[in-house]
Amino acid sequence: MSVVEPSMHPLDRPIWSALTSRQRALAEGGALALRYPAAVAPFADMVDMSPESFAALGAIMSGSEIAVLFTPDAVTAPAEFKIVLAETGEQMIGTPAESAITGVETVRLGANDVREMMALTELTKPGPFGARTHELGTFLGIRIDGDLVAMAGERMKPANYTEMTAVCVHPSHRGRGYAQLLLGAISRQIVARGEIPFLHVFSSNASAIALYRRQGMEIRRSLHVTVLQKRMCP
Repeated sequence: MSVVEPSMHPLDRPIWSALTSRQRALAEGGALALRYPAAVAPFADMVDMSPESFAALGAIMSGSEIAVLFTPDAVTAPAEFKIVLAETGEQMIGTPAESAITGVETVRLGANDVREMMALTELTKPGPFGARTHELGTFLGIRIDGDLVAMAGERMKPANYTEMTAVCVHPSHRGRGYAQLLLGAISRQIVARGEIPFLHVFSSNASAIALYRRQGMEIRRSLHVTVLQKRMCP
C-alpha cells in the first residue's frame, strides 16, 4: 500500500503536497482524499490506496468527472472506478535558461483571456486546462497580430516548489523559440520568489523532454499518471 509518509519528498506526491501546503485553500475533501475544484484542475490524491480512501475519493467526484492522480506507484483501483488512462510521466526539475527574441514580448494573461487560452490548449493538448486554471498562478503568453499563439504558466505549488504547465505553441508558430522564451520568463518569476521550478511531461513525449533538457532541466523521477472515472450505476 502506498501511503503519504511525513518524510516523503513533497514532489513524490505533488498533488497531495500542494493541497496540504500552499494550495490548501483550494482543497476539496477531507483527511483521506483531496482534489482541486473541478473548474480549476482535475487533479486529486489520497492519503493511501486503501478501500476507505478510494471511497472518500469517489464521494468528492460527481457524474462523469475524472480524477487525475500523480503517484510513485501504479494505481490499482477498486471495481467502482474505471481507469481511463494509465501512463508514466517524467518529473523534471531545474531553472530553464533565459532567452530573448527580437520584437517578441510576453504578456500576462488573465480572466479576459480564458477563451483564447482554452482554445489554444484544446488545439495543442499540453494537459488539462479549465476555465479557472489560470487562477493557480502567473500565466504568460505571446501574441502575434493580436492572436494568442503561445503560453505557459504555473499550476501545482507543493512546499517550496512551483510547477510550470500549459507550455504550448500554435502549430503554425512552432520552431521560433516561443516555448523557450516563456519557460525562461516563468521560471525567473518562480526563482525570484525563492521557489524551485519543476514540470511534468509524459515519458513518451521525447521531443518535449529533449527541449526541457536543452533548457537545463533534468529528470528527477518517473511518476504514474492515472485517470480515474466512477463507473455509472445501471
